[in-house]
Amino acid sequence: MKERSCSSAALMILAAFWSVSAQADWALNMTEGVTEVSRSIYSLHMQIFWICVVIAIAVFGVMFWSIIHHRKSAGAKAAQFHENTTVELIWTIVPVLILVAMAVPATTTLIEMYDTSDSDVDIQVTGYQWKWQYQYLGEDLSFFSNLSTDPDEINNKVEKNKNYLLEVDEPLVVPIGKKIRFLVTSNDVIHSWWVPAFAVKRDAIPGFINESWTRIDEVGIYRGQCAELCGKDHGFMPIVVQAVTDEDYALWLAEKKASIAAEVAAAARVWSLDELMVRGEQVYQKNCAACHQVGGQGISPMFPALKASAIATKAEQRDAHIKIVLEGRAGTAMQAYGAQLSAVELAAVITYERNAWGNDTGDIITPQSIQSMLKSK
Repeated sequence: MKERSCSSAALMILAAFWSVSAQADWALNMTEGVTEVSRSIYSLHMQIFWICVVIAIAVFGVMFWSIIHHRKSAGAKAAQFHENTTVELIWTIVPVLILVAMAVPATTTLIEMYDTSDSDVDIQVTGYQWKWQYQYLGEDLSFFSNLSTDPDEINNKVEKNKNYLLEVDEPLVVPIGKKIRFLVTSNDVIHSWWVPAFAVKRDAIPGFINESWTRIDEVGIYRGQCAELCGKDHGFMPIVVQAVTDEDYALWLAEKKASIAAEVAAAARVWSLDELMVRGEQVYQKNCAACHQVGGQGISPMFPALKASAIATKAEQRDAHIKIVLEGRAGTAMQAYGAQLSAVELAAVITYERNAWGNDTGDIITPQSIQSMLKSK
């Protein structure tokens, strides 16, 4: 019986390893990428790799040859010598030549990587917990990029798709063939903006701006992630860059600016409770559900519940509710959304929180009231 149990356990372990090996990507090398800099880095990597291979073969070859031919069983006797000038010169000059051979291409590549001058497009990248803000400098265009993976995939209710946790609602759109400069910073904690195909990885540090650049050669969609442990949802902070032609980029810019103008204009019209609830649910799912949960039950004690809570149901706490959403709460993970969302989105999500999950206050927060509060700050 014991042997049968051991055999069953062994088969289960082998099956697990077989499953992993069948699905794993066994490519061990770094990606060559789709930019001039990424190819330079890849070329440097391969050059240094083969230098290391040659050194390893030479060193271990001499070592094993010495072990075999000067072993005691073959009658070899240890030679007594010291201060051999020739040997000392060889083991000094050869490493120096090797280091020079490695330093010259490495320095050339580093200079290329850090040359952010003469850019065609300047984009400020700001990390938030847990999303990215992209500001196109000189274009009066700014938007946030949030994870768009279906929560049912995250909760293992449905099958995960190919780009699981690597998809967003608003990708960064850039033109190919243009030098794009990234100015990377953070609004809260340290993040890291990393797109392997571009060989771009820069830390986003509050109060500092780090620069990088790229010039993409091929139209396509390129994905990356935050490469810094920035909080509980670190793994839910993807980067998606869509590289397009100049014509498509100009068209996208025009459409994006038009949609932002339409959002501003929408704040002037009258919204019904039903309209605000529909829009508010969308905003809540994108920005609030990760902490306060889809059903508003929160995650005690860090993220308080909104369902049946005093702040979301009591009339006397309505203004405090609005203020927290607009300004955040110092010392907690509650962000200030006043600068992140439009007046319509802010009004909709607060209305939703005060009327969803059985809260049913009947309160309607208007975009105009949000605009007034923002102007009075």
